[in-house]
Amino acid sequence: MEQAHSLLLNEEACSQLREHQRAEFVFEWLRFLKKLLPADVKKNQKRLVEQLTTVLTGSPGPPTRLLLAQCLALVYRVGDSLTSSLTVDRCNDIIRSKDDSPSFLPTRLAAVACLGVLYEQLGRLLINSFKESVANLLKATKSAESQGRCEIMLCIEKILKGLGVSAMSCHRDIYKAARTCLTDRSMAVRCAAAKCLLELQREAVFLWSTELENVATLCFRAFEGSNYDVRVGISKLLGTLLASALEPRQAIAPRPGSKRNSLKEVMELLSSGFLRGGAGFLRASGDMLKGISSVSRDVRVGITQTCVVFVSILGGAWLETHFSCLLSLLMEWVSHARATQYPADAVSCHCCASFILRATLGTLLGEKAQIAAAKEICQLISKQKRVGNMEARVRPADVAASQHVLVCALLELGSLLQDLSSTAAPLLLDTSIGMLDTVISVLLHPSASARLAAAWCLRCVAVGNPAQVAVLLDRCAERLNALKSCPEAVAGYSAAIAALLGAVQLCPLGISHSKGKVVMTLAEDLLRSAAQNSRISVQRTQGGWLLLSALFTLGPTVMEHHLPRLLLLWKCAFPLSVKDVENELRRGDSFTWQVTLEGRAGALCAMKSLVVHCKDLLTDDVISRLQIFITFCCPSTLFRLPSIIKSYGNQIKNAATVFRLRVYEILTMLEPKTYEGKQLDWTRSSCAELNLLPSLCYSQDLALLGPGLQDVDQHYIEEQVRSQSNHQGNSRLHGGGSGGGTLEYDPFTIFEKAQEVPTPLPPASALTAAAVQLFGVIFPHLGIQQKAQILEQFCEFVRQLKGARQQTVQIHVAAAFCCTLKCLASSRRELGSEEVQIPALSLLLGALEGSNPLLRCMAAEGLARLVQVLNDPNFTVSITLMSFDKLKTARDAITRTGHALALSAVYRYLSGISSPQYLSACVGVLFTLSQDSTSHEVQMWALHALSMVVDLAGPLYHSHLEASFTLVLRLLLSTPHTHVEVQQSLGRCLNALITSMGPDLQGEGAGVCAVRTSCLVGCAVMQDIQDCLVQAQAISCLQQLHMFAPRFVNLASLVPSLCINLCSSYLSLRRAVVACLRQLAQREAVEVSEHAVALVKELPCRDNTQLDVTIKEVGLEGALFSLLDRESDPRLCRDIQETLVHMMSLAAESSLAHWLKLCKDVLSASADTTHLTSVKQEEDGDRYDDSSAFHAKSESSGPFNNLRWSTRVFSMECVCRIIAQCENRDLAHFNMALAQEQRLHESADYVVLHLADLIRMAFMAATDHSDQLRLAGLQTLLVIIRKFSNVPEPEFPGHVILEQYQANVTAPLVSRDMNLCFGVQVCSAWIASGVISDLRDLRRVHQLLASSLAKVQVGRDVTSQLYNESTFTMETLAVLKAWAEVYITAVQGSRQRESPGSHLQQQSDEAGTADPAGAGLLKLVQTDLATLSRLWLAALQDHALLTLPSQYSSQLPSTGGSFYTAEMVEQARPHYYSAWATILHATALWLNSTGFIMVDEGPANLSRPVTPTSMGQSTSLSSVKSPEDVNTDRLHLILGISVEFLCSPHSGDQMENISSCLQALQALLEVPWPRSKVGNDQALSVELLSVLHRLIVTRESPSIQLAVLELVRQIVCAAQEHVNEKRHSAEVDDGAAEKETVPEFGEGRDTGGLVPGKSLVFGALELCLCTLVRKLPQLSPKLAGSPTGRGGQTCFLSNTDCRLVTSALAILSELPSICSPEGKRSRELLILLYYLLVSLFQGPALVARPFILALGGRLVSQLEEVEKSRPQGPAELQAVQDAIRALEALVFAADETHRPQLVAVLLPILISLLLDENALASAPAASRSLHESALRDLMRIGPQHSAVFKALMASAPHMKARLEAAVKGNQESVNTKAQAPRVISKNTPSIQLKINFL
Repeated sequence: MEQAHSLLLNEEACSQLREHQRAEFVFEWLRFLKKLLPADVKKNQKRLVEQLTTVLTGSPGPPTRLLLAQCLALVYRVGDSLTSSLTVDRCNDIIRSKDDSPSFLPTRLAAVACLGVLYEQLGRLLINSFKESVANLLKATKSAESQGRCEIMLCIEKILKGLGVSAMSCHRDIYKAARTCLTDRSMAVRCAAAKCLLELQREAVFLWSTELENVATLCFRAFEGSNYDVRVGISKLLGTLLASALEPRQAIAPRPGSKRNSLKEVMELLSSGFLRGGAGFLRASGDMLKGISSVSRDVRVGITQTCVVFVSILGGAWLETHFSCLLSLLMEWVSHARATQYPADAVSCHCCASFILRATLGTLLGEKAQIAAAKEICQLISKQKRVGNMEARVRPADVAASQHVLVCALLELGSLLQDLSSTAAPLLLDTSIGMLDTVISVLLHPSASARLAAAWCLRCVAVGNPAQVAVLLDRCAERLNALKSCPEAVAGYSAAIAALLGAVQLCPLGISHSKGKVVMTLAEDLLRSAAQNSRISVQRTQGGWLLLSALFTLGPTVMEHHLPRLLLLWKCAFPLSVKDVENELRRGDSFTWQVTLEGRAGALCAMKSLVVHCKDLLTDDVISRLQIFITFCCPSTLFRLPSIIKSYGNQIKNAATVFRLRVYEILTMLEPKTYEGKQLDWTRSSCAELNLLPSLCYSQDLALLGPGLQDVDQHYIEEQVRSQSNHQGNSRLHGGGSGGGTLEYDPFTIFEKAQEVPTPLPPASALTAAAVQLFGVIFPHLGIQQKAQILEQFCEFVRQLKGARQQTVQIHVAAAFCCTLKCLASSRRELGSEEVQIPALSLLLGALEGSNPLLRCMAAEGLARLVQVLNDPNFTVSITLMSFDKLKTARDAITRTGHALALSAVYRYLSGISSPQYLSACVGVLFTLSQDSTSHEVQMWALHALSMVVDLAGPLYHSHLEASFTLVLRLLLSTPHTHVEVQQSLGRCLNALITSMGPDLQGEGAGVCAVRTSCLVGCAVMQDIQDCLVQAQAISCLQQLHMFAPRFVNLASLVPSLCINLCSSYLSLRRAVVACLRQLAQREAVEVSEHAVALVKELPCRDNTQLDVTIKEVGLEGALFSLLDRESDPRLCRDIQETLVHMMSLAAESSLAHWLKLCKDVLSASADTTHLTSVKQEEDGDRYDDSSAFHAKSESSGPFNNLRWSTRVFSMECVCRIIAQCENRDLAHFNMALAQEQRLHESADYVVLHLADLIRMAFMAATDHSDQLRLAGLQTLLVIIRKFSNVPEPEFPGHVILEQYQANVTAPLVSRDMNLCFGVQVCSAWIASGVISDLRDLRRVHQLLASSLAKVQVGRDVTSQLYNESTFTMETLAVLKAWAEVYITAVQGSRQRESPGSHLQQQSDEAGTADPAGAGLLKLVQTDLATLSRLWLAALQDHALLTLPSQYSSQLPSTGGSFYTAEMVEQARPHYYSAWATILHATALWLNSTGFIMVDEGPANLSRPVTPTSMGQSTSLSSVKSPEDVNTDRLHLILGISVEFLCSPHSGDQMENISSCLQALQALLEVPWPRSKVGNDQALSVELLSVLHRLIVTRESPSIQLAVLELVRQIVCAAQEHVNEKRHSAEVDDGAAEKETVPEFGEGRDTGGLVPGKSLVFGALELCLCTLVRKLPQLSPKLAGSPTGRGGQTCFLSNTDCRLVTSALAILSELPSICSPEGKRSRELLILLYYLLVSLFQGPALVARPFILALGGRLVSQLEEVEKSRPQGPAELQAVQDAIRALEALVFAADETHRPQLVAVLLPILISLLLDENALASAPAASRSLHESALRDLMRIGPQHSAVFKALMASAPHMKARLEAAVKGNQESVNTKAQAPRVISKNTPSIQLKINFL
């Protein structure tokens, strides 16, 4: 392909290639030429035109001809255009040619394409020939085939685009030709004609003036039988025409009697099509006589999309102005008799109207305009509700019309309020509007659909504003109690309560448990009173069971208390014996049976809700009781239904259907063993209902069914078209002709957990779906004979039927069996013997050859499941051979497509294809089928099957990759654009091939390069195809290529194509674009942004969109924010957010100002934030001058307009991410002085320089109307406070930078709408930051905390709780935690000020003030400390109980704790877990301040007792505890919580909690009383040391390790105090005269030494040694690499390391004081200590010096005492020798100047260890060894320091004499050993020399 990269075509190289390679070569040359053509080509223009003309006449394929046309036009545009007319004439000649052979068709189509692009690019340069060209094209249209007509229409579109107004003379002729093509039988021609007319209307004014009505009628006809693409294209045309007619883009010459079109006239034009369609009068009349709708759903769907396009073009401002009129006109549609004469039509019209409102109000209007629209809708509802007034006399027709209006209006109102969320709260509370009253009044409407719509609207209100749930529940319950005798009220209010209970699932804070009790009582009352009044029996029965079913959504914690009552109600709903059943049959009438069936259906629905929402309550006992109702009561009723219906007619048919549906649903959910023995009966019952196909196809196979089943923006209404098409084929697939679903079909779905309104199918359709599922569950449990019999009956039944009925039945029975196979595969059960397998295979093979494509897809999936279940290789091979045989012999497309798909599906669930022979055969067959140009359907299915085979084969497919790439590329270059389904399959196949190739695409071999080039060419071909799905696949393929071979993907061409499609009208294309951008942004975010901006600069002005303007102003990131605001698809929104996060993580620091401005613009883009009111300063007026920057500044000039609250919340999250991202980067980000200094020298940006913008954004968000945005603002404020509170202000030393923003931080905190939990958290952080310098400001923030404390104290007494009880727990603990943080800060600040020489003290002294804010904080807290201490202790006791293991759950209080109820234990645990550590620390500090002295703290004003025992403060005389007991309980509580937490394995993200625990323990041990308790209990001390040892090993944080060592020191001090106290007591008791006989105390006295595991000293030694070895590895021979540790290299110690080592050694120095004499002589201890000293003294001078000064004297003293008590054993000897080595190390560590003095100390000690001759003979072995060791040391050290040695000997004669005697004795001993006779060994040598080698 490199030879194709030249300006001129390399004809020689091209001629040597094969035909398909030649086409690829030419295409690649044209691609390269298109990139080169901006260069000068005049020198080679003639030759280039000749070569292009040769390609033109060479029958080029569709992609090549498009590229050829572009290149040819560019040649004339860049070069000389004079000869362009010759090329035009040549094209005209080709078009006029009489050659109609198929071989000439590509040349003619290429000529048409070239003609269009030439006129588009050259425009008026070809004005002289355009008339001839247009006439020629229009004439050719009459005789052209579909490809020709399509290409001609596209050509004329380009001509019109290029000539503009100059083509006016031909407008009428073009219009006439396009009219015909607009209703062409080919969908591609219709799309092309719509594009042509859309371009024509730019200049042809008559299209939207005089011809508007005719064009509209033509468009209505074009909608008939259209597909999705046609509806999109024609709706865009018609919507544009209508918008132009309403608001003309150019002036029109007035005509006599003419006037400007009004909105009403335009809508009437649409209304005529919506109500009457595009058919003529005779056909419409005939349809009415037949009793069917004369308007097809595709026409209504097309008109619906037209209306959306029409309003979208006019814009949001127009919609806001004319919404009232538009709404009334839409409501006329849905209430018209023609649109609602049949239920299915009414449902369809509801969907259309709702879609128009959703697609316009939800996307075009900002929040303020949406609120105004909600008011307008509310007024419309108010006008309609009088029709529902029972006292008013209205006609039934008016009631029917009003119900349709109310349904649409209420559903749209609910959607608006749910989207607005808390922004709509003022609207709901506005009494002048009375919105809630209006909606609630509709609950009394005579129409059930209107009542259910009102109930759903209330649910939407509750979801958007969770605070309204409890209020609305109380209101509806009260009204239901008051209007029990009104059937409409009972039905309406029960539905409303059920809907509100369903909303609780979407409200994290839930509702109070008391509401569940109220609803339970209401439901019981309704059911028990149902029989009292026959007029409302049905409504009360339905309402009661509806309430109970909805009640289960509250979860098992609520329902476990009501379950016994429910079991009783279920028992009353069903007959309990055969006699009861017979009595029912005798006494029943039609009405009685209706009530009975409704009641039992409701009871079964309640059981279903129990199984779905409260599985934990399904104990064996409950299941056994349910089993009675299901296995006896239900069959007794179910099997008598046919006779009952026969007796009483169709009046109870619907109730019977619903009852049967509920039975099937509950049976499907229960285990089949529950109804064991009845499976065959249930199977037969379900078989009678099989008439629906659920979604049993493989998800990827659904792509074969076309774009109608793909995700599209209009899926809400496109489903209507699909259901009608299925109905017209006599197939009730997916709901059939029902027109979709509606709440009225199943009111029990109103409490489902869903954001969108449920659309349940009609009962009959839902029943068959349930029957299919039930059959699949039950069939596996039948016997072999029963299975075989049923399957044979299925096969026989299908064979007996013919035509459409046969297809319908075949679909249903195949669906049931496929469901069975799926259940068998998931449960790993067996199907059965060959007796069952034969009919099963026959059933699936028959479906595989069915005419319905969906049936074939499902049959292929069934075969895959059958192979999986049987798991028999022989059976699998037989299936594949049979498919091969069928494909060889069959010639019909249906058989070939089905078996081709089966080949790819057989191995789907068998771990892929593993047989090379099968793979080769399969690939060969599929290759052949994919090239069958006679049937494009076969091509599509074969290519799809090939893509599946590629995935299944994995690496095994590599041998076929090259041939597959060649095939795909050849087909891409030759497949007509009219067959987009084949191109879509090619795209899937190419994607699979790229995935199979994987990282191998990075290779450099010739074969890999060829494959990679084929991939790139294939992607380029698909990108040029107009179909959105093909373009999406092209992007996906390029994404895959970028993943595996990124350097071969050109971002300069990829990114522009992504940006162009970013605002595509096709959801699938937008998804692909954003998914690709997300991947690119992970590594190349900066390059992507640059390419996007470059694209917008190059685009012509005509093509610029609002998105392009956004990219130009704020880059691709801003465009993504805009797209995020408009999108409603959850998957797409998530991808957009992830893309922005990736771009931010890579580019935010380098473009900090850009990203922060972008976030600020997004945050400011709201109609409600166009200006900010100034912050009202209390008392201090204009003190903060800098705060004026945040006042009354307009923000309306940004690039964004009216963004939703969710988008602005995400922008605040981005701000927090940016701050967090900068935290681990340059230190200058959080240092103003450093940032300003570095900015002078380099063009860097730092986040601290944007602090004003950060605080402004946080302020704006925290004071917004939206609750979610306020929370995000408070969170941002919290981040700012924590990150910038310590940043000093360079211009004002001694001050921090946040001081100037105090007003803006404080204002949101004192706001009336502040969230309590987040607010107190920010308050505590703000106070703790120390920024507040004025006591008055401190009091303002403190007052918020005080009011919060008062609120939580009375929270449990409030009867009207808005949320569940765990919310009270959350709020209470948040407040207590905030107070704890403030108290900790106050105490720590007070201690720092009191400590002499502290930093704060020095600052105060220098300033001459006393820091009033800091000093006053502790006083402010102390006023509430009595209450806080009790609440803190209560919270800690709750936490301690909640952390008990599950086996001790019985010990939890039955009534709950202080701040949680027994029902909300699980929900309360997370809240305690987040707050306990801070509260623990504060409580310990409080106990520290009181010294554990009990004082009368006064009442705490608790809403209930603190705990069941009140922490020892109960007033009951029998339970009064002494102060000692109370203090002991408190001490053990804190110790227990701390030790339990520190012992458990936690992750490293809980360092704050660990630190809080350690500081709390430190605070306790600062007080004498707890210190004495710990000192007295050695087991407790040892346990604490063990926990601390584990902690210091597992945590690397220096602060944690320092805190651990400090705590160890305190424990050792406690032990010291305990030992000293015992010694003092013994001295006092024994008297002063007998002090010499006083016993010694301390460790080791009773055990004779230190016992590991029980010794405090040993535990402290272990911990300190661990610390020292970690910091000084040379202490450990294993770590240092030498036996003594001297060979290892010393490590550099930081200041923190030195502190750790010092602390450890300080602890070691204190250990001997708590040892008894026996313990002190514990040789293990001494050896360890001396060994540590050697290592320390040998360390760096800076480290060793302080330890030498501290411990050198003590070491000398201990060695001097050795002379008096010489060692008696090896251990004692080792200890003395180690001490000598330590002293020697000390000597040699000293400087040269001081070393002689230290040697003078060492030598006398060594001499003192020598023995005289007499003592040496009788001395123990250890003493003699010490003598010898000392002498050796003297002989070694003396010569090294001869001067010191001589001076010492001269000054101390006794030492000299002792040394001489020792030397003499040693010499004699040596001589004696030398004179000893040598013993000659008689042993033979150990090695024998071999001398005989034979």
